[in-house]
Amino acid sequence: LLAPTEMSSPSLKTGAYILIGVGALTMLMGFLGCLGAVNEIRCLLGLYFTCLMVILITQVAAGLVTYFQKEKLKEELSRIVGSLIKNYDPLNDDERNLKDAWDYVQTQIACCGWTGAKDWESNEILANQSMTAYPCSCSNSSKDSQVDKGFCKLDVPVNGTATYADWPVHEQGCMDGVEKWLKDNLGVILGVCTGVAVIELLGMILSISLCKNIHSEDYTKVPKS
Repeated sequence: LLAPTEMSSPSLKTGAYILIGVGALTMLMGFLGCLGAVNEIRCLLGLYFTCLMVILITQVAAGLVTYFQKEKLKEELSRIVGSLIKNYDPLNDDERNLKDAWDYVQTQIACCGWTGAKDWESNEILANQSMTAYPCSCSNSSKDSQVDKGFCKLDVPVNGTATYADWPVHEQGCMDGVEKWLKDNLGVILGVCTGVAVIELLGMILSISLCKNIHSEDYTKVPKS
């Protein structure tokens, strides 16, 4: 689901809409290609070829834009996550999908905050509780392993107050965690992208070859009445 308007950036929303459009075009393209191949309709095969080419160009362009705009994208993500952390309230059902998604990221990547656990000091609820609670999805303690959302209480707060340094949480920020995950899985990501591009190129070659092999009817040989 798309993030609420106040939590998302124009660039991210545009990217999401582009992906939705590409998905819809892919479904339509598959139907047209199948119909054109079965019934040997050159027009539909040509349209199938064109759609494949447009999708391939779009994917290459999206990759280039992401690469050259990565610093801007990182700034926008930092702003979005910062606002999410500041307003995070497990009892408020507004933007529930976005909160659950962030808890999932922190749990799976074993990270806390965007740059580190210190980011959570800006959360209004934790500040009101003198930092004696911490995000459960950040926890590195086995006792919190069954809880992956909301806030957990510190066992023994010192003098009723605490800081993020007292929390049993991961030290790594999610920005570094995501970058590390991308580097560790770069080979797989490039392999998948290359595989998809090769399949699309094969589809383009086969469709244009089939289109050329389908001969138009020669109506000059039809007997005149």
